Amino acid sequence: MEKIKVVLADDHMVVRSGIKNLLENEGEVEVIGEASNGEEALEKVKEVKPDILIIDIRMPVMNGLNATRKLTSTQQETKSLILSMHDDEDYILQSIECGAAGYLLKDTSKDEFMKAIRTIHQGGQYFSGDISQVLVKSYLNVKDKRANKSITPANDYDITKREKQILKMISDGTSNKEIAEQLGKSIRTIETHRFNIMKKLKVNNVVELLKKLEDEPGLKQHIENI
Repeated sequence: MEKIKVVLADDHMVVRSGIKNLLENEGEVEVIGEASNGEEALEKVKEVKPDILIIDIRMPVMNGLNATRKLTSTQQETKSLILSMHDDEDYILQSIECGAAGYLLKDTSKDEFMKAIRTIHQGGQYFSGDISQVLVKSYLNVKDKRANKSITPANDYDITKREKQILKMISDGTSNKEIAEQLGKSIRTIETHRFNIMKKLKVNNVVELLKKLEDEPGLKQHIENI
């Protein structure tokens, strides 16, 4: 099986070494380049064309957010996965706006790290459970501002009954793990449903998904009436 090609960008060599060993020990990933700042990361991506750029936020010369923004604006082949010690809401939302395909905290487990890489490599987005809750919280903080929008006819986007049920639970701030437990399904099954929902609604991440519901009150009302 062809390995997932990765470039690591972090200004601490020890951190890069640890991540490299962790990923390559799994046998699915090959680290084909390293960088100590955002500019070096962009140059390395241009040179070796990896599948995924795993990049820290706080680095000298150019930070990870600016590097991700430039990468997104110049080409679409390499996806960015932010790996940071910060669970700050502003950083998370900025990473999404910059085009990152995922955001993980540095204390994440090896299994979740690999799941994120696989998901992004397959064309999806991945935000850890803790990060997803931050995104939902951000959405809930602004939902009242949109409460008086006029309701337009619902477009169900061919969403199945099960998908509507899961979509409603996501909008209520329920995590993937909690949804899986309540529905008696595996987390992987819920993540598959979530990916299909995003594809049908033509959104790329949780923020866009929740914004879609608020921009189309008819759709939100539709799923609440299942």
